Amino acid sequence: MRLVADETTLRTERLLLRPWRPEDRARFAALNADPRVMEWFPAPMTSAESDASADRIEKQLRDTGWGLWAVEIPGAAPFIGFVGLSPSESTLGFPSVEIGWRLAAEHWGKGYAPEAAVASLRFGFEDLFLDEIVSFTSVGNAKSRRVMTKIGMTHNPEDDFNHPRLPKTSPLSRHVLYRITAEAFLERP
Repeated sequence: MRLVADETTLRTERLLLRPWRPEDRARFAALNADPRVMEWFPAPMTSAESDASADRIEKQLRDTGWGLWAVEIPGAAPFIGFVGLSPSESTLGFPSVEIGWRLAAEHWGKGYAPEAAVASLRFGFEDLFLDEIVSFTSVGNAKSRRVMTKIGMTHNPEDDFNHPRLPKTSPLSRHVLYRITAEAFLERP
């Protein structure tokens, strides 16, 4: 895989995926404190937990030039959440890059997650030369699973797993794994 030295910015028809700015943190903390957004996580985040998450995200972007980009709607909303790529080997136990998203609830249902995700996939396959990108979520997270399907990912129930950082007794423990290969993505119309 080729690493990109400078922080990358991606543009779609309606969105800008960009490096994070200090002023994004308050909006990110509000998003992470919203029970609707965090329904498929163990709990909403405190402000300190949100800042720690932003620190990790920003470090990944600085170190490699790619990661979970801040998403803005130019001229309308300076920060609506994040979409992008993240190493997932520690969760899955094999070398992998995950595509993920987390958007503020008021921006759901407008097609922003799939739009930004397709741009991220394109970057992963065309610029990073990845062979495959994965995504995973709790079994019941129908909204994220719908995005995974919309962007061309496929699910094989044999790949499902119990998340290693969640107690096996947690209703969120069982996860589905979706995949897309470079070949499948690049063949899409």
